Amino acid sequence: MKKSLLALASGAFILGAAEFVMMGILPQAAAATGVDIPTAGHYISAYAIGVCVGTLMLVFGRKVPPRTLIVAFMAIAFAGNLMSVFAPNAPVLLVARFIAGLPHGAFFGTATLIAKTLAEKGKEAQAVSMMVTGQTVANMLGVPAGTLMAEFLSWRLAFGILAAWAAMTIVLARTWIPFVAPVEDAGLFGQFRFLTKPGPWVILLAVFTGNAGVFCWWSYVSPWLQKTGGWSSSLVPLLMMLAGFGMVLGGLMGGRLTDRWRHAGAAAVGQLISCSGLLLVLVLPGNLWTTMLLTFWIAVGLFFTSAPQQLLMTEAGRGGGELIAGAAVQVAFNFGNAVGSIVGGMMLNAFAMDYRFTGLGGMPLGLIAVALLAGYSWRCEGAARR
Repeated sequence: MKKSLLALASGAFILGAAEFVMMGILPQAAAATGVDIPTAGHYISAYAIGVCVGTLMLVFGRKVPPRTLIVAFMAIAFAGNLMSVFAPNAPVLLVARFIAGLPHGAFFGTATLIAKTLAEKGKEAQAVSMMVTGQTVANMLGVPAGTLMAEFLSWRLAFGILAAWAAMTIVLARTWIPFVAPVEDAGLFGQFRFLTKPGPWVILLAVFTGNAGVFCWWSYVSPWLQKTGGWSSSLVPLLMMLAGFGMVLGGLMGGRLTDRWRHAGAAAVGQLISCSGLLLVLVLPGNLWTTMLLTFWIAVGLFFTSAPQQLLMTEAGRGGGELIAGAAVQVAFNFGNAVGSIVGGMMLNAFAMDYRFTGLGGMPLGLIAVALLAGYSWRCEGAARR
């Protein structure tokens, strides 16, 4: 199981880095492709839209062994990141980012199923959190490394390394992940049967609003640190590493709490952590110390929710919809990212590029997520325990 989780974590690393590295290299990518910062935010949105569209691959992959699916997803990630290396202009980079995002949601839906299947009983959330740790380590090490490359070498080099990492992960997946039977074949439409119930929609709406709120701010974290906090661009990679450490810590904490308590309750705690940070982004005057603290704090909350939300949906999809349900979390997550990036850009344009007001755009969305998850936990999980 440990080798399998390592291979899955490697895949999560490449996808996490491909998704989040753009936040750290946004100024350089914008300058190289001749667009302004708010417009460059569309590079983030293009990846997120790819995530949403790519999940449809699972509709026709339900009969395929999960290990084979993982290998196919890594091959697509390889192609998208390699294309990003050689993108000559903004339209091509948008297409490359879209392709790189295609396997993201499908991968995490499939990887969650594998991790949950191979885990010891009672430790499913911790197994899922260990798989997701690859994504958080990407933010702790991969994203800062990409930011450094953009600062001192080339932002394109980051995508070249990600393409090579995807190729390596194909080998690891074929070698270390054992055969896991495909999910129960409920038919083409039967795998969507879980969506006829209101519960999964509440969870997905919470994932969407929570991440839209955070990404109002996070999409522009690099210029926020420089313009509001007063950090030099050369120190931004260190702060990205601090954020990545917060994500790792938040992911592990969320996994442990989920195995011991209510899944939706644990997710609500994580969303509340992020939401409180967004409030402070708005109201606190920007300086070196406050921006450093908030970068860490919000990052903890962002990935605290990962394991509980993945398990909530995978369990909701029992009976043939597990893959689609697990992937749906990533669709909602990245749809929230795309909308959050757009809303954050609108706030910047509305408030004369004052980056503190990205918190104003994100905080109401975060509060909606907290309320949805708390209500779900009280009505559904509370009733199950009584």
